[in-house]
Amino acid sequence: MNEAAYDRKLASIIDHTLLKPEATKEDFDRLVEEAKKYHFRSVCVHSSNVEYVARLLEGSDVIPIAVVGFPHGQMTPVAKAFEAHDAIVSRGAQEIDMVINISSLKSKYYVMVLEDIKQVVGACEGKPVKVILETGLLTRNEKICGCCLAKAAGAKFIKTSTGMVEGGATVEDVRLIREIVGDELLIKASGGVKTREFAYELIRAGANRIGTSRSVELVSGDGVARAEGY
Repeated sequence: MNEAAYDRKLASIIDHTLLKPEATKEDFDRLVEEAKKYHFRSVCVHSSNVEYVARLLEGSDVIPIAVVGFPHGQMTPVAKAFEAHDAIVSRGAQEIDMVINISSLKSKYYVMVLEDIKQVVGACEGKPVKVILETGLLTRNEKICGCCLAKAAGAKFIKTSTGMVEGGATVEDVRLIREIVGDELLIKASGGVKTREFAYELIRAGANRIGTSRSVELVSGDGVARAEGY
């Protein structure tokens, strides 16, 4: 591929993702090499793998990201905060993507949801935290409440989805999130972002970051995508 041919603008806001449980060392090696080649914004992996990819990314313009409480968010706030702190302080993560406690949000246990996010934000020592709402499981009102709680807790981003349940990113959800958070928070659209055209629709709706495992395909048009892992 001609190095000048790929979409550098899109690449610069993509979190290049691999969250399949069966992923091997060779898969992470390839992930990092792709991220360096195309200058993606980040590599996003489980917290157990972030130390390895962080070492491989040293000296590059690509940052390592760890997911926390993935994929369902059903951990105690203390456990989730510990995972986040360990990923940031001991394993080299530069950002954290945490899954909201979906059950607590749907049960209207808003104090617990707020505390859950606040503890993770506090554990990250100033590093950006993205709060994954899992929009496909939420009503409109629950999405609004999730955004407000994440904002109150000091999160940097609202993120649409894990990609592990039906219903990934939608233009409508990104527009709703932008309406709720205004310019105070950033938005990461993820889950089911499989084409460049859709990625740009999400960006026009208000997304600042795109999460996908099909990053190469999106920016080059001639990459061979791996099986969906995000």
